[in-house]
Amino acid sequence: MRHVYVTGARQRKTPEEEWTLYERALLIRVDTQTSTSEPCVDYVSPAAASVAGRASYLFKSGTIKGQRLYVCTSTEVLIYEVPGFRRLGYISLPCFNDLHHVCPSRDGTVFVVNTGLDMVVEVSAEGRVLREWSVVGEDPWERFSRAIDYRKVPTTKPHKSHPNFVFELGADLWVTRAMQGDAVCLTRPDRRIWIGPELVHDGHLHGDRIYFTTVDGTLVIVGRDSLRIEEVIDLKMVDNTAKALLGWCRGVLVLDDRRVWVSFTRVRKTTFKENIKWVKRVRGEVEKPTHMALYDIHAKKILNEINLEKHGLNVVFSVLPAVSP
Repeated sequence: MRHVYVTGARQRKTPEEEWTLYERALLIRVDTQTSTSEPCVDYVSPAAASVAGRASYLFKSGTIKGQRLYVCTSTEVLIYEVPGFRRLGYISLPCFNDLHHVCPSRDGTVFVVNTGLDMVVEVSAEGRVLREWSVVGEDPWERFSRAIDYRKVPTTKPHKSHPNFVFELGADLWVTRAMQGDAVCLTRPDRRIWIGPELVHDGHLHGDRIYFTTVDGTLVIVGRDSLRIEEVIDLKMVDNTAKALLGWCRGVLVLDDRRVWVSFTRVRKTTFKENIKWVKRVRGEVEKPTHMALYDIHAKKILNEINLEKHGLNVVFSVLPAVSP
């Protein structure tokens, strides 16, 4: 696969709080052979979907399905026709806060990871709320109020769970939970995949395996049927740069059983120190820039690496297969 879409944002040049850090949401198309790119979407959220004053604008994790790309900002779901990037749909609801991932369901609805409220929301294409799940097993509105427009709330941290990524497995719906180090089934709450002690981010189904990332740079591969860990790959060791801090690990694009793209964001300062305790354990002499790397997970080596800061991205979430013109 030569071309990929990458989602993220450009950072402001002045020191900022986490919730005001990014000035433009960006989506680019990268030629992985030439390490060149072209802009696809340069975006700022409207005032109605932003906090008052200085807001942060970034594209979080998305999904490609057919000729459509589903992607979210912290408070919006945007649907684009690809490769032309004509916008087909837009959803922004008062309950949206710190969204992290969006994907379409088999039934044509949309699943939204509403991280700020520790829940997953299923909405229609028109934006009507169909179902809501708390990811910690409580009433979804036990700690929150339907009377508040959470798009106007800069942050609801600290979170109980911090869900990151939603995926369907058969007839069931699953979500990763950063704080609990696992993925849980929302439709059958007795099912759980334990992933590890670090913060869990993405969970991508490919063939008969599920590929999870943890933020410290670990790829955890789980059997689709067994729901048990089959392999744990420490990308810091594969990188063979023990003195380097790879960055905040999130997005995964599985090409085949051997080759996997993984994305990393340069570690940022954060008020919530518990979220970066892992940095102290792996800190090196050199901090790598925001980048994406192609790993041969059988041979345990890097095949390609692209510095995304040279392409205007200071934070990266998804690496997605580009649709050919």
